[in-house]
Amino acid sequence: MDFALSDDQRAIQDAARAFAEAEFLPNSARWDEDKHFPVNVMKQAAEMGFCGIYTGEEHGGLALGRVEAAVIFEELSRGDVSTAAFISIHNMATWMIDSFGSDDLRGRYVPDLVGMEKIASYCLTEPGSGSDAAALRTTARLDGDHYVLNGSKAFISGAGTSDVYVVMVRTGQDGPKGVSAIVVDKDAPGLSFGGQEKKMGWNSQPTAIVQFDDCRVPAANLLGKEGDGFRYAMAGLDGGRLNIAACSLGGARLALETAQEYVASRKQFGKAIGEFQNTQFKLADMATQLEAARLMVLRGAWAIDTGHPEKTKWCAMAKRLATDACFQIADEALQLHGGYGYLKDYPLERIVRDLRVHRILEGTNEIMRVIVARELSRQ
Repeated sequence: MDFALSDDQRAIQDAARAFAEAEFLPNSARWDEDKHFPVNVMKQAAEMGFCGIYTGEEHGGLALGRVEAAVIFEELSRGDVSTAAFISIHNMATWMIDSFGSDDLRGRYVPDLVGMEKIASYCLTEPGSGSDAAALRTTARLDGDHYVLNGSKAFISGAGTSDVYVVMVRTGQDGPKGVSAIVVDKDAPGLSFGGQEKKMGWNSQPTAIVQFDDCRVPAANLLGKEGDGFRYAMAGLDGGRLNIAACSLGGARLALETAQEYVASRKQFGKAIGEFQNTQFKLADMATQLEAARLMVLRGAWAIDTGHPEKTKWCAMAKRLATDACFQIADEALQLHGGYGYLKDYPLERIVRDLRVHRILEGTNEIMRVIVARELSRQ
């Protein structure tokens, strides 16, 4: 067993860290306060290949593995959790088109997505079907050489700004076998967007309902065959869960580093609070939780890269463990700051707000437990 990153992986890590420290970290508080979607900075990330990390080289992707992706997203999220998380969603949508689309579809969309000349969103969740994704009701009816879509998608990151939407629709029977995936352009007739949601965190990215009212989409935009969409969506979510877990690692790491600096300088009762054993024990537990979470994420990434038969279970385990542990680490870091942690002068309250949603999206942590329990019962 080798727990060390290779020289190439360390070079990728260093590049992502340098970019995040230069472009994300100094702007994170302002993006959150102004609810600013930093498209120009994300395009700079695309120039480094970070918007097509595991997309194939044919259309400009880096063709890296999920281990490298996890390393990149941890570093980017240390600079800004919300923006890194959106880049992870964009990567997932781009990878789905590149992996399951026809040659024509890939050629039309993937180069622009890899360069972030176009921005992509992933559309699965609906107002009436969140955790029960297979119960989705957005329909796509074939009409000549077009599909006609009706329904809505909720909590969609990038909605209203993104140029491309990878949408899961019902083309057949109830349940997962009746679900298909189709690529929808922003200017498709019948596509509209709700008002921007007012959120607890993730303020550097827009979130809204996507509405389809007799929305006409070329039949050539179907990914693969009818009925394969749910399988594609779940394949995307294995990696998406690891991405979000990795984004939790970066936020928690910044929280821990900030807390270490603070307790070394903050004095109470005549000495730095970092000298109290209670504080030392708390920091030790936080560091241990962070390392354990990182190991789980890397194991899940390795499982995808090697095609391990238990990859879905390990990705669910990693997502559940990492997002819970990292939120707790950020909360403990805020607590160590006392009242100062509650102020926006420090990054802790923002990290806590941004990490909280990671326990909900890409499948709630309760659903992660369902997946793990189901897989255990099959052994």
